[in-house]
Amino acid sequence: MMKKNSILYVALLVTMMAMMTAMALPSYGQAASAFGKKEVKVSDWVNRHFKKGQLPPFSFVYNDVHSSQFIKRWKFTSQKGTTLHEGAMHNLYRWSDEKMGLNVECDLKYYPDYNAVEWVLRFTNTSSTNTPSIREVKVMDVDWRYGANNEVTLHYANGSSASRADFNPREKTFAPGESLEIAPLNGRSSDHAFPFFNVTSQTGQGAMLAVGWTGTWYACFNKNSGEGLTIHSGMKWLDTYLRPGESIRQPSVCLLFWNHPDRMVGHNTFRRFMIHQQAPKINEKPAVYPISSSFNYGDPHPCNEYTCLTTDYALAMINRYKRFKLIPEVFWLDAGWYEHADEVENNRNWANTVGNWEVDQERFPGGLKPISDAIHQVGAKFMVWFEPERVVKDSKWGRERKEWMLDAEGSSSYLFDLGNPEALKWFCQYIGDFMEENGIDYYRQDFNMRADNFWKENDEPGRTGIREIRHIEGLYAFWDYLLGRFPEALIDNCSSGGRRLDFETMKRSAPMWRTDYTYGEPIGYQTHTYGLSFFLPLTGTGVQKSDRFTFRSSLGTSVIFNWKITDASSSFTEMQRCYQEFRELRPYFYEDFYPLTPHEDITTDDIWLAYQLHKQDDDTGVIVAFRRDLAPEEQITVHLSGLQAGKTYKLTDRDSRESFQKTGDELREGLQLTLKEPRSSLILHYK
Repeated sequence: MMKKNSILYVALLVTMMAMMTAMALPSYGQAASAFGKKEVKVSDWVNRHFKKGQLPPFSFVYNDVHSSQFIKRWKFTSQKGTTLHEGAMHNLYRWSDEKMGLNVECDLKYYPDYNAVEWVLRFTNTSSTNTPSIREVKVMDVDWRYGANNEVTLHYANGSSASRADFNPREKTFAPGESLEIAPLNGRSSDHAFPFFNVTSQTGQGAMLAVGWTGTWYACFNKNSGEGLTIHSGMKWLDTYLRPGESIRQPSVCLLFWNHPDRMVGHNTFRRFMIHQQAPKINEKPAVYPISSSFNYGDPHPCNEYTCLTTDYALAMINRYKRFKLIPEVFWLDAGWYEHADEVENNRNWANTVGNWEVDQERFPGGLKPISDAIHQVGAKFMVWFEPERVVKDSKWGRERKEWMLDAEGSSSYLFDLGNPEALKWFCQYIGDFMEENGIDYYRQDFNMRADNFWKENDEPGRTGIREIRHIEGLYAFWDYLLGRFPEALIDNCSSGGRRLDFETMKRSAPMWRTDYTYGEPIGYQTHTYGLSFFLPLTGTGVQKSDRFTFRSSLGTSVIFNWKITDASSSFTEMQRCYQEFRELRPYFYEDFYPLTPHEDITTDDIWLAYQLHKQDDDTGVIVAFRRDLAPEEQITVHLSGLQAGKTYKLTDRDSRESFQKTGDELREGLQLTLKEPRSSLILHYK
């Protein structure tokens, strides 16, 4: 697990707003900030914390001395005011140890329209000898002073563990001396932990916090003995020296300051910030994640995934979707298309043959190009699954590229060494060429293994953390390469279902399959949508049934329809209804989100779950509600948000088409929802 003072203080820099004065603190926070009721402007915050003679809001231990003891004496330079896109500003700061040759560079961007700032640190050895040790790098190290007798609450969520409780909302109100430690497992950034947080205070001020590191990060929140909440965040394991000319990057952090009695203002500002300033764009517009369909998943037994798929069958499926007017935006080919995956008699399957990244020519003569051509002819895109980092030892890559592999005790697979520059270059070219030759539009990357043991076991003495850093740097370089080579491509980020979600991966990808929890189980899927929506709007999942309760549990910004259109019991008219409903509702999931039911534990069968999606620019929205199997009440009362007091709204039941009117004030005071039957759903449109 983690050292006591290196755990993941997931909490957001509690109500950080107002006048901030930096000062050295003896043990915890590097920069101390005092809060009042005056809203903090991000430009003022940046100017106060990043300047000559000021302790910055990060720290590290260098040659066994804490940076607060020397960094103000180092040479300081800055380049400020470069304008990026849509009002974003770019500053570059550097602290230099002229005697020993270490440079610390802070690459910072801030966004006045969102009151947000992000930065990443890089350490570079400019000398001709090894540096002393660098350790305990806290890329964020702050002590927030929010005033006496004010409660501070941290809002966060579970990570992914393939359970019904994935992304279930959590909160903690800190008593004096209490702390919270959070870190993911297995070297995957959202494996049992989630690097997105909201810190709130009784003053109405708060901050969203996000950590960007697709390895093992930590975040620690500690309510110290004074009036402050101390927050540390960074990479969990780092204790290394740098060789001459060597440079390393560290996790990125993002802060978004907000000021309002309702914390959802912070959450929704962050959602918009992620869509418009961080998520991938296509033709300069935020990417819209697709409605997908598969090729009859796992058909027939004992085949699994797509280990028995053939070109002829795939083409027949495309024609069948066309026949029933069910052409999706994307045809999704998952695992099992590669060599040896179909050798069931030899106990081979999709999972134990990764590393054979060549198309099975017996099943797919001519490769995947005939399939992609047919898909493009019907107006859809083609997405294909890969898991290139995990390499089974007796696979082709495992045998022929062994010099580029990392091994770990007891593992049947290698980890492809993305930290090896030669290997990374070959890796990028191979996958890019494969996509181009086979007409693949969207790239899906899975990662079904732990990685931290590979990094630790292969670190050199005195160089703890270097393997992890190089691998994560290589992963980002690879994804950036793909997005540069294929500017209209999307990257689907899976990793055993939603276990690599962080600020950096969300800049490049989105999870279209956000959990490996029991496929299609609706209660869990409702929980996942609800919990993730506080922080990340761009997620997707699957659906196997067309009944309203199950189907609506999978609503979001993306979906894969895993139903089997060859099944005689299926109704293509119901599938068409689901497809149309998803298309009409999807735009609202890119808008503001408001929870309408309590969320202490939303995994049980005896509750209602409801939420509101509100579109600010035209003052319309939808209410989505579920009465679960054991919920005893036929009616609940919810209170809407985001509505204007002086307006009257028309609400229409999507199923019955019945309408009624209420004022904005009435809807805020209480709206009664009715579902007479358990295991039923309700959607109300309003305008």
